Amino acid sequence: MEQRETVSVEFTVGIGEGKFTAVAVVPAGQTNLTQILPVLQALDNSLIEGVAAQLNAGGHRISCKAGCGACCRQMVPLSIFEAEALSAWIETLPEAQRRNWPGVSSRLAQARLCRPHRPHGKRGLLAETESARKLALDYLYQRIPCPFLEDESCSIHPIRPLICREYLVTSPPEHCYDPATLKAEPVHLRSIFPAFSPPSGRRSKGTRGVGFRCCFFCLDGGRRPPRRSGLGAGPQVLYEFVKRIGVAQCPPRAADA
Repeated sequence: MEQRETVSVEFTVGIGEGKFTAVAVVPAGQTNLTQILPVLQALDNSLIEGVAAQLNAGGHRISCKAGCGACCRQMVPLSIFEAEALSAWIETLPEAQRRNWPGVSSRLAQARLCRPHRPHGKRGLLAETESARKLALDYLYQRIPCPFLEDESCSIHPIRPLICREYLVTSPPEHCYDPATLKAEPVHLRSIFPAFSPPSGRRSKGTRGVGFRCCFFCLDGGRRPPRRSGLGAGPQVLYEFVKRIGVAQCPPRAADA
């Protein structure tokens, strides 16, 4: 591993009616969101733990647990940066293991649900529109399990996509299998996932081509996204990301529909 100079950065994020303060170690020199993804994963985990504590204090409890793979059949949007990291990890796996994955992208293309060979644009998978909510439900009803789902549990739990960490409900797990009929109660939290994309009209240096793509297209023959150039010094990259969390919008989920 290349040794790089690092620096500790303290930052604060709003959570519920309070605030969450954390310290992260990031590269001091040029870096990008792909390279500091472990920091963002740890941040998301901590924010979710804070929300779970608030729910418990109010007499509610998150019902999601290992063995319930309902949300692992939802459309999972990835930022280009997450897609890059996941694609690189997949390339380290034995070829035989990769061949065992089903032709998911072909099946979705035949159902006219997704376009496998290019990202869905800056906001396509995140748009708060009726068509986006319908797409989320239509995808869910295809009942296509994530290739990483084993015994109804995530086999890549520590490195799973950020949005997967935020698919949480307090309703009975079985309600998630048919949220259009059975009422699911999603947990509303400060999502950090949409912060991967700058707000409309505000494109910072190095964000050209930023967008979102369906997770399956990294796993099933989709083209690997181009490696991103440096976005800036580590502290500045983290600062810009955290600043966007407060104004980012959550993507639609089948449970919300």
